[in-house]
Amino acid sequence: MKFVLAAGGSAGHVYPAINTARAILELDPDSEVTIMGTDRGLDTTLVPPTGLALELLPSAPFPRKFDVPAIAFPPKFLKSIHLARKFMKENKTDVVIGFGGYASAPAYLAARSLGLCVIVHEANSTAGLANKLGSRITSNVASMFDGVIPGARVIGMPLSRDIVELDRYRSRIEAREFFNLPQTGPVLLVFGGSQGAQSINSACFAAVPELLRAGVSVIHSVGGANFQPGSEITDSSGACYIPVPFIHRMDLAYSAADLVIARAGAMTVAEISAVGIPAIFVPLPIGNGEQKRNAHNLIDRGAALMFENSVFTQDVIVNELLPLVLNVAELERMHAAFNVGDSLNAAKELARWGLSCS
Repeated sequence: MKFVLAAGGSAGHVYPAINTARAILELDPDSEVTIMGTDRGLDTTLVPPTGLALELLPSAPFPRKFDVPAIAFPPKFLKSIHLARKFMKENKTDVVIGFGGYASAPAYLAARSLGLCVIVHEANSTAGLANKLGSRITSNVASMFDGVIPGARVIGMPLSRDIVELDRYRSRIEAREFFNLPQTGPVLLVFGGSQGAQSINSACFAAVPELLRAGVSVIHSVGGANFQPGSEITDSSGACYIPVPFIHRMDLAYSAADLVIARAGAMTVAEISAVGIPAIFVPLPIGNGEQKRNAHNLIDRGAALMFENSVFTQDVIVNELLPLVLNVAELERMHAAFNVGDSLNAAKELARWGLSCS
């Protein structure tokens, strides 16, 4: 069978597509899978290293207001549909699985015009425009959260095998060696998504001296534009500050750490839920509030805490999170509040669904 997995734009769209592609190929090595993305976003960065085929469409975001880009939208969007249809027809595509993002809407419409099987996966607690469109043209709809799209099958988030099968404690020695961290002492993992997060970065930078003096090491994914080589710090306490532009081995980062500070994107929330690491969420303060809703279940369960972006400062880290990362009993209580292992293997679920789709 031949698959097109449509995503485009953010890592939160592209990674589920990559994870599902790998699951398809594990179940049926004879299948052919192409990731369909756009010429802007992280597709061109994240997909090529995987060895998966990548097909790019012109980016045509849905306009949010009537302005000059809105006037240019219709011809761009029609061109993207035409190119998606042309690719699918020439390559005899059987199934299209979409994950939202700029490439998904053109892919859904192209697939519908060709009579192909279409599957939609919605990761967020609020459905995006592309997936709302997709859900109107197919009954094959999956979601991470219940009640997001009427009739959707709740299967969770397509995660990588490294995350699904991770044993944090068994991998801890290897993980700390990988990041050049001390084998003993608490470790704080900080990341704000694939591009970093300025507010989280600023608060963390300011708090680093006090964290290190308290013996707390830090892995900090600052984003490529913010990374400065040679900015590592080792304190006399033995604790280390390790800034990196991007974390390619999230499984090892989770294994090395005791507590996470992060945004609350759907992929981040799903990974944290799967591995059971206590978390501090600082939701992105834009959009329609979906990041707050993404983390709602973990907050209610006592597995995580949340701070508004506007109040997340150096003082919060030093006065509230530093005592927490030093409190082993409280971290163990938070870990116990997760239902680790209960979530479905959504990547395999989607792969099986696609292989049986007709």
